[in-house]
Amino acid sequence: MLVDSHCHLDFPELGSELDTVLARAHDAGVELMVTISTRVAQFDTLRQIVEANDNVFCSVGTHPHSAAEEPDITVEELVEISRHPKVVAIGEAGLDYHYDNSPRDVQKKVFRIHIAAARETGLPLVIHAREADSDVARILEEETAKGAFPFVLHCFTSGPDLAHCGLALGGFVSFSGVLTFKNADALREIALAMPYDRVLVETDAPYLAPEPHRGRTNEPSFVAHTAARLASLRGVSEAEIARITTDNFFRLFNKVPRAVPEVPSSAA
Repeated sequence: MLVDSHCHLDFPELGSELDTVLARAHDAGVELMVTISTRVAQFDTLRQIVEANDNVFCSVGTHPHSAAEEPDITVEELVEISRHPKVVAIGEAGLDYHYDNSPRDVQKKVFRIHIAAARETGLPLVIHAREADSDVARILEEETAKGAFPFVLHCFTSGPDLAHCGLALGGFVSFSGVLTFKNADALREIALAMPYDRVLVETDAPYLAPEPHRGRTNEPSFVAHTAARLASLRGVSEAEIARITTDNFFRLFNKVPRAVPEVPSSAA
């Protein structure tokens, strides 16, 4: 069994053929997915998806790109929505200094609000970090000093300092299809150095399709390629990496039940 711990099934590239996408995931051994919120205002779309599919769960949160659209989101609102039985995480939230689609001070404010919601609910915070390593690390250290909270550094492409900071604070590190890219040697070195009990895999679909599908629309079934590359890198079998990353997923996303109803394959 594999888990895609981070995808965006509500995005049009996947939502337009969702049943087929989910069937291909099943055929690839991907039995569980978390579709990640980017705007709280659009949560109803995620709710419809997860309520219609037993093996799909979701988060609630505001992406840093959207922070300026939802600058006044409150801890109370996030906590209330998170009471839904299929909301299993907070976010994604964090800092993105590559695009700067939202002012940096607003990104930081919204990030801290999501941290407070994760701390209050005990649900893992899904963290987006791009070209903002030092500020992300500083905020994580400051906020952890107020009280620990679970989190994952998703689609990790940052430097080793942020990875080790996250580990020191009790966080997890999740790798996407970028791990398979030819120019990702530095990232592979970081993945090799991560302890087995803190590693997850994801797609971030519909973006960042792994080799050999690079350039195509990414989808949850492709997480198998990232897991295979991680297994090769670590010198273990693909079955062992599947077991490790799935066990890690359930430890972090502990609101997700272990027994998830099976869905039919596309051949059924």
